[in-house]
Amino acid sequence: MEVKYTKGFLNKLEDIFSESSYILRYEKGNFKSGYCILKESQIVIINKYYTLEGKINCVLEILSQLEIDADQLSAKNATLLEKIIENAQKE
Repeated sequence: MEVKYTKGFLNKLEDIFSESSYILRYEKGNFKSGYCILKESQIVIINKYYTLEGKINCVLEILSQLEIDADQLSAKNATLLEKIIENAQKE
């Protein structure tokens, strides 16, 4: 999968969260990895001071770790999530 470091691509990744049960938030913080996942609350927090590239890389890494039910997603977002997971498994 080709990763595009654009605001439009970040919006597509954010759409996956909006259709899932997880909430994505950008807030300030001193997270060691740049993000924090609160699995019980189903909240994902990413450092808002990250560059666009940093935010996209964090979201891609998080999406490959979380267990998101593809049945909740639209066909387009389910396909994108599948590609992200496949790409993460190759690395």
